[in-house]
Amino acid sequence: MEGKGIRGHRITRRGALAGAALVGIGAGIDRLVGGAGGGSEGSEGGAASVPFHGARQAGIATPQPEYLEFATFDLDSDAPEQLRGLLQEWTGAAASLAKGGSNEQGGTAEPGGAPVDPGEAVGLGPAQLTITFGFGPSLFEGRRAERLGIGQRRPSALRPLPPFQGESLEPGRCGGDLCVQACAADPQVAFHAVHVLTRIAAGAATLRWSQQGFGRTSSTGREQPTLRNLMGFKDGTNNIRGEDEQAMGEHVWVQPGDGPAWMEGGTYLVARRIKMLLDVWDATSLEGQERAIGREKVSGAPLGQADEFDPVELDAREGGQPMIPPDSHIRLAGPERNGGHRLLRRGFSYAEPALAGAGQIDAGLFFISFQRDPARQFVPMQRRLAASDALSRHILHTGSAVFACPPGTRPGGFVGEGLFA
Repeated sequence: MEGKGIRGHRITRRGALAGAALVGIGAGIDRLVGGAGGGSEGSEGGAASVPFHGARQAGIATPQPEYLEFATFDLDSDAPEQLRGLLQEWTGAAASLAKGGSNEQGGTAEPGGAPVDPGEAVGLGPAQLTITFGFGPSLFEGRRAERLGIGQRRPSALRPLPPFQGESLEPGRCGGDLCVQACAADPQVAFHAVHVLTRIAAGAATLRWSQQGFGRTSSTGREQPTLRNLMGFKDGTNNIRGEDEQAMGEHVWVQPGDGPAWMEGGTYLVARRIKMLLDVWDATSLEGQERAIGREKVSGAPLGQADEFDPVELDAREGGQPMIPPDSHIRLAGPERNGGHRLLRRGFSYAEPALAGAGQIDAGLFFISFQRDPARQFVPMQRRLAASDALSRHILHTGSAVFACPPGTRPGGFVGEGLFA
């Protein structure tokens, strides 16, 4: 079973099935926003476009919107011209989609042929859409990397994450040669972006796994209020803000000398799918929940303080005991315990249909962070959390991946072109 793809090449049966699988993923959108019309009037996104081109990729320092479509892909070929061609076409399509347009790169449909653009985002506007691309460690491994001509260009900071105590990773939710992060103020706009890019990839790369997210769990802009995660706590109070150029330069963006040159101005993305054991959490007392986090549930203030943004006083004591318990999440995750290192968090909540007979909700946090070097920043922190964090009794890490996100691109260029220079 073959037909014409939107690039004019032939779509294989495998590629068609991959696209159909992605359409199935989108079936949960109605449940998340209360119907096909919920949150998709277009007024929110009509004038809210985020430029695709620039020195940095959008979707990193950009203020975080409410919805996510995250997808990873595996290459079908080791031919360098095919990878280069895919990145060029993805870049052109992403630039058009970010303006609120259709896939103009696809050309026009042939007489009697399928539409070039699937059309589900017509009239919805740009909706703050950002599309961010990344390269996984597997792209640079072994003889394949030699055939692709990128064997000597692997960043030293791009390594698979090590195993962590207590995690229960599902292989079908890990890894990938390439990743796409689409964020938008409208879930259908975010879905449309990944749908289009998956169609473009047919015959060059196959969808590996994907994740929807809703309800941002971090504030990445100074004007954004702190929202709550599915445990009911304010999340990301002390997150880096994208406008803080000094912190972004120190902790997020790859600097000259970090190497390699094609990654300067880029960053590294870590994704972790974290299931919340809500049946256990819901049976925990309010005091127990607050001591596990280290903050008051309603106000978000650090224990012993009055306001969400009051300083975290790790030395404060009451009755001879620390106000903020030694195994609390904010104590162990804070820069004071991690060599001063910080992360830029851009997480989202997720909720999946419950399996028959499961007896509990399948929901949690799709954790995304950006950092200058995962081995120096994320890995030590996660090891400490996995070993000692009181919150670990209430969560389970089920998915994991790391990607190198190169810098942005100018009009006429393409994301990752420095890899081929």
